[in-house]
Amino acid sequence: MSDLREFRLPDSFLKRMELSLGDRFADFENSFREDVPVAVRINSQKWKGIQPMDKVPWCGTGYYLARRPVFTLDPWFQGGAYYVQEPHSMFLEQVLAAAQLPEKALVLDLCAAPGGKSTHLLSLLRPDDLLVTNEVIRGRASILLENIRKWGYPNVVVTQNDPRDFGRMAEIFDLIVTDVPCSGEGLFRKDPSSVGEWSPANADHCAMRQKRILSEAWKCLKPGGYLIYSTCTYNPAENEENLQWLSEQEEAEPVEIRLNPDWNIQEIREGNMVGYQFFPHLSRGEGFFLGMIRKRLKDAGWKDGRWKDGRWKDGGGSKRKEPEVLMQWINPGFEGTWFQKEGIWHSFPASWISYLPLFEKHLTLLQAGMPVATGDEKQVIPHPALALSLICNRNAFPEYACNLEEAIRFLKKETLPSRSAEKGWMLVTFRDLPLGWIKNIGNRTNNYHPGEWRIRMNVNEIPALWHDRQ
Repeated sequence: MSDLREFRLPDSFLKRMELSLGDRFADFENSFREDVPVAVRINSQKWKGIQPMDKVPWCGTGYYLARRPVFTLDPWFQGGAYYVQEPHSMFLEQVLAAAQLPEKALVLDLCAAPGGKSTHLLSLLRPDDLLVTNEVIRGRASILLENIRKWGYPNVVVTQNDPRDFGRMAEIFDLIVTDVPCSGEGLFRKDPSSVGEWSPANADHCAMRQKRILSEAWKCLKPGGYLIYSTCTYNPAENEENLQWLSEQEEAEPVEIRLNPDWNIQEIREGNMVGYQFFPHLSRGEGFFLGMIRKRLKDAGWKDGRWKDGRWKDGGGSKRKEPEVLMQWINPGFEGTWFQKEGIWHSFPASWISYLPLFEKHLTLLQAGMPVATGDEKQVIPHPALALSLICNRNAFPEYACNLEEAIRFLKKETLPSRSAEKGWMLVTFRDLPLGWIKNIGNRTNNYHPGEWRIRMNVNEIPALWHDRQ
């Protein structure tokens, strides 16, 4: 066996991979000496430029970049025009296409941070669908919330809960995505520091934790609903064996995905389950596994567990009449119901409003629908999420069009010069992409970019944007 000294990969891992790959192990080994591919997935509702040339073949909006730019200093990245994502994980698009969802689907992304699959789901789902996206760890949940707000879709609920909290709910979800915490073998090339956290014992621990997550997810999945299971590891105990374990515990059936042979995705079978494994020596990306199963339908006596009409409890969302100006701030085509919670006015998809009591009862809500403003009838302040939202009525605000240097200054939360004597709120844009709010007070402006989002890196010279080179 060859020795990958520069990566210090564990012998037990290499032996398992050599046993699994046989004659292809040398190719796998050599892939660790190659550059890690960089890819982005564009937000088709926000993208203002030409399409990049190098396509990720299994994703309609995914593209490889020739090199890794400084994404932090790109206003289009900060404004949600694209998301930086591992290319193999974009295969979610093909899997979702194989699911036969009802006309109005309720979807859960159970282990969602930092938000790659959730933002992808929002782009793929229909406007009448609703996504609940969740992360249990507080710090990671705040990152998820930021990325969801920047992506701009209103048909979303963001939560911070343990999977067991969802297990206590009714069978309401039509689709659940479980991108579970794993031993991370597929990221060894991308993040060599993760090698130090790996051990056979830790991989076994991950497999057990994944079983618990699957068990809880299964409890709130509707009969006939779909569960997508994915990891960034090669370990069979965490991948196909877990799917087979679930099928033995529950009434589950596999869903097969049609593959293009040119993609070089490996189909793996375990019992009656089927999964799909990506290898870095076969396609441009890191190690990734994904499979989809369906919960069998129950007998004819089962009733749909959808939550029916209800109201917020005292202390929850308030049904106070919203200030009239808020109606002017969102696009008239969005059918939303207003509520105020913790001082923030939200516009929530009207067709899903009866579900809010159920979510409030079981879950910790970080966001429900689209935050629009804070304040009351006397003074309302537009919320940062509204500026980035797809339902913001841009005709309601004068715009402050920035060049690149000014956009970076805004994103660093520095003051922009006043250009007008007209006082009031202005929508800051860069190349027609909204970034946030300033308030013009006559001789100067106040910057309302969230402090936790501001660019903190020192900027001596702003590099050219990668999408300018296309």
